[in-house]
Amino acid sequence: MDLTPDAEGIGQLSLDIKTSGFTERVNFEGIKVYPNLTTAVRTLSKTGKGDEISYLKNQAWSIEFANAPVQKEAFRDVFKTSGKILSAPGDETILTAKSSGTVLFTGNKTIPGTAVNIGDRLFTISGGGLTQGNPETIYKDAQVKYEQAKADFERAEALVKDKIISEKDYLQAKTNFETVSNSYQVIAKNYSSAGQIITSPINGYVKNILVREGQYVEAGIPMAQISKNKKLLLQAQVSQKYYNKLPSFTAANFRMAGDPIVYDTENMNGKVVSYGRSSSTNSTFVPITFEVDNVGNLIPGAVTEVFLKSNILPDALVIPVEALMEELGNYFVFIQTGGETFIKQEVKLGGNDGKKVQVLSGLNEGDRVVTKGAYAIKLASSTGAIPEHGHSH
Repeated sequence: MDLTPDAEGIGQLSLDIKTSGFTERVNFEGIKVYPNLTTAVRTLSKTGKGDEISYLKNQAWSIEFANAPVQKEAFRDVFKTSGKILSAPGDETILTAKSSGTVLFTGNKTIPGTAVNIGDRLFTISGGGLTQGNPETIYKDAQVKYEQAKADFERAEALVKDKIISEKDYLQAKTNFETVSNSYQVIAKNYSSAGQIITSPINGYVKNILVREGQYVEAGIPMAQISKNKKLLLQAQVSQKYYNKLPSFTAANFRMAGDPIVYDTENMNGKVVSYGRSSSTNSTFVPITFEVDNVGNLIPGAVTEVFLKSNILPDALVIPVEALMEELGNYFVFIQTGGETFIKQEVKLGGNDGKKVQVLSGLNEGDRVVTKGAYAIKLASSTGAIPEHGHSH
């Protein structure tokens, strides 16, 4: 509840308590009244006990403010490095041209990132004007051979019953018909009057288009990459001098560049699938690779910040990384000592897993540190002023 007195000075605050059974007034004498909130903050900050900083509750209410307890918990020894998100083997397929011809795009399914289903049409290969490898000519030729083989087989089937031809001749006609029929069905399956149709063989999304509309392609030329995007690989690079630590890394936290969200491989059905036994001639780093479920927001090819986790420390003193403030390479936090009082405390840090950081000195278990709004408290402590609208531009 905010009160705005008409004048500054020493006053009396009276509270009237009314219920259905009684009415009572409580008086508070000798209340110091300041002309405005800024003066109150500046005065209280100067008269605070020791290094305490006053930050009134109505100031905290005007910004995004939160605190968290310093506590002991199991914490993994952490190694920070960089990495990259890759598509998992077997999670992608390459569409290739089934015949030679000119590429025609079908609809809007050929835009990278577009979701596709099995059977969705992506391309048509037209053979119009081609003298060789023309899809229409190939189809008609296969159709003629199919009809001829079918007629020969039906004739042989009738003749063998009357023993006019031998069983050997009948089986030869049957085998020829089955071979020609299979070839014809394959060609006819994706043929239309416009040309050879190329469809998606899986559910997924279009990762990359490898041809241009109007381009001439030969049979077997790659045309597009389709990804299921269900599984991904997280590949982290570790310096050679830490090679002996690779077998101890069992999980990792990571985040994509520019993304504040931290992902944990242990929450994504993650597992280590390999780690390098040697480095390449062009690199001094050795890779370690995790396979994870794609939670829907991860992009293959994205650069990541990776926190490799190994040995468990059973009683590490930890705080959220959001509580840390940095000045000239030193780290500090704001400890809440009362409802409206805080102190600035320098801390020495251990491992950092991207979500929490180990504190080696400067804090005790049970202290409460500011995790949101620390910058506003820092600004108020240095200027005695209240940042407009709860933040500073």
